[in-house]
Amino acid sequence: MEIKDVLIIGAGPAGIAAGIQLKRYGLEPVLLERAEIGGLLKNANLVENYPGFPGGISGPALVKLFERQVSDLSLGIHYQEVTKLDIEKGHYFLAETRKSVYYSRRVVVATGTQPRRFQDFEIPEELNRHIFYEVYPLLDTSGKEIAIVGAGDAAFDYALNLAWRNKVTILNHGLGLKCLPLLWERTKAESQIEYRENTAITSIKPHPISGILLECTTPAGLVSLQADYLIGAIGREPYLDFLSERIIDLTPELEQQGLLYFIGDVKNGLYRQTSISVGDGVRAAMNIFWKLKEIQP
Repeated sequence: MEIKDVLIIGAGPAGIAAGIQLKRYGLEPVLLERAEIGGLLKNANLVENYPGFPGGISGPALVKLFERQVSDLSLGIHYQEVTKLDIEKGHYFLAETRKSVYYSRRVVVATGTQPRRFQDFEIPEELNRHIFYEVYPLLDTSGKEIAIVGAGDAAFDYALNLAWRNKVTILNHGLGLKCLPLLWERTKAESQIEYRENTAITSIKPHPISGILLECTTPAGLVSLQADYLIGAIGREPYLDFLSERIIDLTPELEQQGLLYFIGDVKNGLYRQTSISVGDGVRAAMNIFWKLKEIQP
């Protein structure tokens, strides 16, 4: 059994930054990723607050640069989903996947968030293929009617991402907007986007010809909207389903000892920004190096 010094779970901006910094120290972290590197960046229409890119850069384009840097540094990523993280009698961590078990003295959790799913109405099983909670699977779609539920940055960013080749309707069940004023101004200027407030979906049915039929309540009464796809942008929550009860109970102690780190979106709440996640990753890697070398920062 080989016990590694550092295991990183998640290859979004935070996990990648931690891995890069550890490599700079001459360490070889094990990095596990359940799907694709980049995290939520693959959904981003335009990243404008990450230094070095005048005019901004699309999320997918930034992910490609991350991929290139990871490759140049030979930062190996194992594409396996961690199904359970536990600790063995306080000595070392065990990260279980469907293929392997990884052992490590220190763990960096950079697993990001998962979307909140629709709960206010029932979705027939046969319509699940029309329901999404991320925008990236639809980026190549054209000529479709797409409804997006939400009132925050994600809903409006998704709409702008899709509107250049599709007709998009944003449904806000309330009155208040939670998005950046900049996104609202850009949305208003886009002819392919319609915004409807005080519009709440009560049921979803198959459309007689194609797609889905959304039954909605509005101040004017019930309305029916046809769509090919429905996207939920109604919030996100930390993805920590794989933590054992022992890990949860011991988290404060393990963090204090410098053995367990939570970085990036998994812990940042409203401060879910690429630049903040990258900073988290570099800081965690530096702390790990100081702990390993018994250097005081």
